[in-house]
Amino acid sequence: MTVAPPLEASRRVAPAKARILDTAMRRFYDDGIRQVGVDLLISESKVTKATFYKHFGSKDRLVLDYISTRRDAALESIGGLVTAHDDPRVGLRLVADAVVAQVNAPGYRGCPFQKASAEFADPAHPVRAVATQFHDSLHEILTDALSRMRHPLPGEAADELVLAYDGAMAWSYVGDVIAASAALRRAFDRVIAEAPVL
Repeated sequence: MTVAPPLEASRRVAPAKARILDTAMRRFYDDGIRQVGVDLLISESKVTKATFYKHFGSKDRLVLDYISTRRDAALESIGGLVTAHDDPRVGLRLVADAVVAQVNAPGYRGCPFQKASAEFADPAHPVRAVATQFHDSLHEILTDALSRMRHPLPGEAADELVLAYDGAMAWSYVGDVIAASAALRRAFDRVIAEAPVL
């Protein structure tokens, strides 16, 4: 879900620009944004320095494109899962299943939004703003699903699901992925059970 796929051809991105961003998607996530320099990105993307700066102008702009691309991909995935079935209960369980699959997948290295936020301490930094936008939008998606289920407190319940989501993403990487996965499922099941069966 938050591990974004390579850029889609339908976006009509120049091949060199797509290669640079695809490289950044992998390297920033695996190694950390501040650890990866422009020279490494240029070398691995097989572009010239002039091509890099033509498409991005600076590393800062590439970083913002990286985190924005991850945000968009994650929200598209989560939104699609929630609306994949007429019953929002099924959609929410699909979200929980997807998170569990993600945190158990090879190469999982934590939540990209948490990781990026930890690298940029200033809450006003554009990267932090994108991470906040992701969480705000995630909350809206979950609140909408819970409202459609006629949950008595959809906003508060969405708070719990966002907390469960973030907790599972963090705990799975630094702790016990099995326990984190089980706890996430319990949180989703409990919140779903609070809604009346129509």
